[in-house]
Amino acid sequence: MDKLITPQDWSLIQSFLAVAETGSLSAAARSLGRSQPTLGRQIQALEQTLGAQLFERHARGLKLSDTGTDLLPLARKMYQAMNEIALTAAGQSQQLEGTVRITASVLTSHYILPTILAEIRKAEPAIQLDLIPSDTTENLLFREADIAIRMYRPTQLDIVTRHIADIEMGVFAAHSYLERMGHPLIADDMINHDMVGYDSNDLIVRTMRDMGWPVTRESFAVRCDNQATYWELVRMGCGIGFSQAGVGRADPLVEELAFGIDIPKLPVWLAAHQAMRQTPRIRRVWDLLADGLPRHLG
Repeated sequence: MDKLITPQDWSLIQSFLAVAETGSLSAAARSLGRSQPTLGRQIQALEQTLGAQLFERHARGLKLSDTGTDLLPLARKMYQAMNEIALTAAGQSQQLEGTVRITASVLTSHYILPTILAEIRKAEPAIQLDLIPSDTTENLLFREADIAIRMYRPTQLDIVTRHIADIEMGVFAAHSYLERMGHPLIADDMINHDMVGYDSNDLIVRTMRDMGWPVTRESFAVRCDNQATYWELVRMGCGIGFSQAGVGRADPLVEELAFGIDIPKLPVWLAAHQAMRQTPRIRRVWDLLADGLPRHLG
């Protein structure tokens, strides 16, 4: 008689989905915060339970077998149902205590949120806070975070959003860079200076092109996708870069280059799963973030 998947096996479904979506054990292990050997054993255990091979090895990693391909949509439905159960149960808690997980960009997490989280801790000492600095999208549906701070409006179903601010952007360069290379007088002069840009992220390239500068990735002398490291590169004199105006203006190592150009502002949204939004501790942290972020982003 074939074995059935029991509640104890449900975590195996999460492992199966992670490997199916990333294409390798190593990438799936990183996304789940588990070790690669552990994930390999979980996939093997699921295959033994089902009596079927779910993946085939190839040069670039793991590829779904025909059976794995057939099971993938069912596994997604099962995992979604499991998380809806967990979300509904967690959302019933009426206590103003416990843990709230917050995710935000690396730059916001590093330069903006510590002060705000300290204020929240003073106001609500019974609430513990997990901060997840990440420039990727944590999944609110699967409770990888309870509240997300996004620079765009999330469009997933069952997600509650609130627009709370628009961040002014600015052009900055370190005093050390300007002393070495001179001050650009107008915005067009930036093209003849060293600029700090992103590596694989094309946001700066797209924005500058939209504003009339035909730049490419190679137009930037130094490139890095990690936002906090990006800002350190600007601060240390690697070139002219872009940042949230509030962060740049508060930094004594840099000078704002006031070219009079209108850089598009970054919208700031709070997002949470609707089942969790009404949990008292999450609602309280949501309200405190909505109050604190506009005050500290300017």
